[in-house]
Amino acid sequence: MSYLGVGVSPGNVPVYHGSNLKVVDRRVRLAELILRFVICGFAVLSAVLLETDTQVKEIFGIKKKAKFTDMKALVFLVVANGLVAAYSLAQGLRCVVSMVRGNVLFNKPLAWAIFSGDQLMAYLTLAAVAAAAQSAVFAKLGETELQWMKICSMYGKFCNQVGEGIASALLVSLSMVVLSAISAFSLFRLYGGISKDKNSATW
Repeated sequence: MSYLGVGVSPGNVPVYHGSNLKVVDRRVRLAELILRFVICGFAVLSAVLLETDTQVKEIFGIKKKAKFTDMKALVFLVVANGLVAAYSLAQGLRCVVSMVRGNVLFNKPLAWAIFSGDQLMAYLTLAAVAAAAQSAVFAKLGETELQWMKICSMYGKFCNQVGEGIASALLVSLSMVVLSAISAFSLFRLYGGISKDKNSATW
């Protein structure tokens, strides 16, 4: 039985047919495209902010230079941002090509690969942001029990730019979570009994 172009499968899962499927797919692909390039932009911004962040202070007559490589968590965050930026750019270009060709995603192995990749990147960015945020808290507040100094009291500029980099990375991780939900929708709708349009090429 169908109503307004929407069929109902035995499992009561809405099934879109014909032009309705293409409209839904186009909207999902457009949202995915925007998110992927937003993620790429913020990931590059975060990596640049962290990698170019340095500050020199003279302590007891000795010049000390603070840089992101002094904190392993920041190195991890820069690497994670680089990987996410490259991945998002590649997937964004895939979206552009598929939208230009007017293809609808019916390829289950490809949908699984996209879903798995998005999940991996989401977990990677969340882990990197969490590690960097924890290190930033120690740098800001110190740890008296371990006799760790408040580094940010001496390297204020350095810490401020690190904070900006972490904030950008946080936007990346949150966007990746939303993107993972979109790729999950694109994948699992293929198991709802969607009838393939023979005139549509798989992508």
